[in-house]
Amino acid sequence: MGESVQSETVGNGAAATAPRGGGGVPYGPREQALRRAVVRLRRELDTHPAELRDRRVAERELEALGEAVDSGGLDVETLRCALLRLTAALGSVSALSLALAEVRAAIALFGVTPR
Repeated sequence: MGESVQSETVGNGAAATAPRGGGGVPYGPREQALRRAVVRLRRELDTHPAELRDRRVAERELEALGEAVDSGGLDVETLRCALLRLTAALGSVSALSLALAEVRAAIALFGVTPR
């Protein structure tokens, strides 16, 4: 399994205040960025009118990423694989390219870069 990714504190030691899915544990800035990016891409995918061959793959991946952020179960290998699958499923859809780029940038905050 990949190395574990832990949230870092912000500024002078104060943690970010957005609550984590029901657990009361706050999101860090990286988790906030990833959660926002996942929500945006999911929203844009949901409203994209074209039939996409790999839509279900992308939907499952976005759901899994959202759950991983909410549970705090983020690790480098999971993020790397999620980005690979999302890019394969949606990378050629120009209407989703900005939202996908936002997910890629949020994942990069965890030190994960595509190989």
